[in-house]
Amino acid sequence: MRSAFPGFPREAIQFFRGLARNNNRDWFLPRKTIFEAQVKQPMRELVAELNAAMMGFAPEYVTDPDKAIYRIYRDTRFSQDKTPYKDHIAASFHRRGTVGHSDAGYYFAVSHKEVGIGGGVYMPAPETLLAIRHHIAGQHQELRRIVGARAVRQLFGELQGERLARVPKGFCAQHPAADLLRFKQFILYVELPPDLATTPALYGEILKRFRAMVPFLGFLTAPLKGRRWGG
Repeated sequence: MRSAFPGFPREAIQFFRGLARNNNRDWFLPRKTIFEAQVKQPMRELVAELNAAMMGFAPEYVTDPDKAIYRIYRDTRFSQDKTPYKDHIAASFHRRGTVGHSDAGYYFAVSHKEVGIGGGVYMPAPETLLAIRHHIAGQHQELRRIVGARAVRQLFGELQGERLARVPKGFCAQHPAADLLRFKQFILYVELPPDLATTPALYGEILKRFRAMVPFLGFLTAPLKGRRWGG
């Protein structure tokens, strides 16, 4: 599917370069209108274009742009880094009726450093992680087939995510899926050159990776389909 999205204006990348050097309110506030017009509004347009395409292959992940796009403001309450702003703009698309990072979703981010594209389960709740692990224990060959597919390997490389040092309690240490059961997160993710962000090709690069992840997200959500959190 073609898109009318032309890419982000160069001012968006310049904005993030400046923000990286001057991450403070005195620099940001006089330039907030630049952020709104040159960064956030194009991001809304890109998310809307992706939503239109996702209606054809992942309709349950279509998300209102203003809910999909993350705030520029950092939560510094529990961080030693007190810089107030993120140095990128990002959006995520999660299944309707689920709670954000606890469930599977698609994600992309744009900055002066890279274009990041990925998806999977990033911060599963304990019961979600346990359900996924039990699913893997019984269907590990299917997961290996999905993440080993040529398109997935070419577009993303290997399965990523934090891992335990040992097989989790409740599973046999000699299980044939021991390597997969150690994962605490299940992520496909790639970083592309930042110059991509200012070209019409950005939309297509995101979209083809979202399409390639459909079986992966389908596998991760299979044991969760009957469960809903939030509204």
